[in-house]
Amino acid sequence: MGNAKGAKRRFGSIRQYRSGRWTASYVDPTGLRRFTPETFVTKTDAEVWLSQIEADLTRGDWTDPDAGAVNFGEYALRWVEERGLATTTDELYRRLLRLHLLPAFGPYDLDEITPGRVRAWRADRLEATGATTVAKSYRLLKAILETATDDELIRRNPCRIKGAGKEEAEERPIATVEQVDAVAEAMGPRWRLMVYLAAYGSLRPEEQAELRRPDVTLPDEPEESKRRRDVPREPVLLRITRASPELTTGRRVTGDPKSRAGKRVVVLPAFLTVDVRRHLDWFAAKDTDGLLFVGERGAPFRRSTFGRKWRKARTKVGLPDNFRFYDLRHTGNTLVTQSGGTLKDAMVRAGQSSERAALIYQHSTLERQKEVAAGLDERVRAERLDAAADDPSGAEVVRLA
Repeated sequence: MGNAKGAKRRFGSIRQYRSGRWTASYVDPTGLRRFTPETFVTKTDAEVWLSQIEADLTRGDWTDPDAGAVNFGEYALRWVEERGLATTTDELYRRLLRLHLLPAFGPYDLDEITPGRVRAWRADRLEATGATTVAKSYRLLKAILETATDDELIRRNPCRIKGAGKEEAEERPIATVEQVDAVAEAMGPRWRLMVYLAAYGSLRPEEQAELRRPDVTLPDEPEESKRRRDVPREPVLLRITRASPELTTGRRVTGDPKSRAGKRVVVLPAFLTVDVRRHLDWFAAKDTDGLLFVGERGAPFRRSTFGRKWRKARTKVGLPDNFRFYDLRHTGNTLVTQSGGTLKDAMVRAGQSSERAALIYQHSTLERQKEVAAGLDERVRAERLDAAADDPSGAEVVRLA
């Protein structure tokens, strides 16, 4: 680089090498002299480069050229660690990174991830796996790179594919009251209440896993109601304050429900009172703070074991293979609205929350939830009576209601 010519300029400097090629440099805001990453054929090209740098500095758009030289894999894993995520979300993000993002972007620095590379990655993933998984992975990639943009490690987020993070969820199936009763019976006495709490209480599996005796408030049973079935009964109340999701490792992690709205009181329709009483007497753990749902040896139920029972019962009663246990919540929410409940009533009942929805459903009071449960109770009883009229073998189900 010796014997190069220099030229005085208002901003930066330009020099020509003996080879005839040109280079340029400038002093950055930290006082460090920066040189062009490559040489130019003409002096004009070098001047244009300096002009672009000067314009970026003037607009406040200048970024450290070395800032983006941070490995994506290291940055992404640190990003997850710093979020303070719920255990299940943390597990999901790490799985998406491991299976879908790190194999493609792990070797690159942040500033090497271009819009073209993102588009090529998405196209490849759509051929290899489901669209829902690709949408989740894309949203995670975009969120990580958005933070990198805020950290001024890259100038602009390369995730610019419109609608790529949107999931087109398929319409979930809904069971009839008769099908809910049938699958509950097929699950057996120990687990039938789980089916009913999912369908008619809108409880998530992880919420049921942490239900305990003190969370259940049974109504007083007056003497006349023991003799007469036409006496109105107070409903059972369930207090949902904790959840215990099971990770893929089989470990349960107990903590708050999925959302702030998940902490709630669920009013069960009155026809479930007998089922709840019998379950507490026969199957719940006996200690004062005992779990409601335990296996025959007293241990908490496991997703794998329960899943096998569920699939077997589902097949036995003829529900479609894509009908998940979680779809019982969708069934219950639909019945709530069909029974006169509003959308906000269904959201409160199911413990669903979002910032936009908060103002909508927050005024659904406990008294209103009792009215919703009464409407659900009336509808299910009516459908059971209709089913029993068509099939005398259903009389036992109606009697238990």
